[in-house]
Amino acid sequence: VGRHYGMQVHTCVPFDPESKGGTEATVKIAKADLVPTDANLRADYASFAELETACETFTHKVNARRHRESARIPAEALAEERARLHVLPAAPHTMALGQTRSVGTDQTVRFGSVRYSTPPGLVGAEVWVRAAGMELVIIADLDALPTLPAWAGDRRGLVEVARHRLSTPGTPRIDLAHYPDHPQDPTGAPRVPRPRARTSAERDFLALGDGARAWLIEASAAGTVRIRAKMTAALELAALVGTDQVDAGLGIAATAGRFAEGDLATIVDHHLSGAAVADLVIADETHSAQPGTTSWAGFTTTTSMETTR
Repeated sequence: VGRHYGMQVHTCVPFDPESKGGTEATVKIAKADLVPTDANLRADYASFAELETACETFTHKVNARRHRESARIPAEALAEERARLHVLPAAPHTMALGQTRSVGTDQTVRFGSVRYSTPPGLVGAEVWVRAAGMELVIIADLDALPTLPAWAGDRRGLVEVARHRLSTPGTPRIDLAHYPDHPQDPTGAPRVPRPRARTSAERDFLALGDGARAWLIEASAAGTVRIRAKMTAALELAALVGTDQVDAGLGIAATAGRFAEGDLATIVDHHLSGAAVADLVIADETHSAQPGTTSWAGFTTTTSMETTR
């Protein structure tokens, strides 16, 4: 805390009783100011507004009467001193804002070999970064930007644009909300692919329904061959048996991983025969269509061996 805020702890000097008394007096005054025990005003005021009003009344009272030591009225003395005081600048000195950094094309700045994201509209701009406790604060001058970002609103001048938890090299701090146009969901949810048709045949296939879109996504992820030919076959089948039947079959095929030749026709024919769709079999490593030897379990054979001496 001392190094961060520039505080220096004064201790007593050995063999110097006066410094020991001064240190003790400082601690005593600080404890009396921060932790009052005898003068607890909590019971006298029902709210902070009442306490603030009482403080303003007391301030006007003491500033309007003559001071015993200076023999001057503080309010009149302040009016004379203001002629010698300069007005504070509207913006603080940039040294107080931290170190300067340039925002890269990926909307990040580097601090301590770690990348931290910034809101859109700051690419190429110069910002200030500083560590505040366990957080990194990023300040930008909005008046220096060629175009004011939409998220700025009515804010102008030096504005805190981002705040991140400090990290270590190799672990960047990226806020997904800083990339609203990115396909990644800002909440962190995985991105759901959205198929886009390029030809009229592809548009007709996707128009079959949600099952067709799901089939195209899963078939592409599984590396299915001759996808366009199978899409054409699905359209021809839809013209024969109906769009709803084919779309439902494509959805089941996508869920079960059935992308081979003739799988869609088999599923549709199975549905048209009135079979239930509750028992869905997914073709994976735990299921095989290869006939086994289970049917031979009911047969018993007796082998007699003749021993010849």
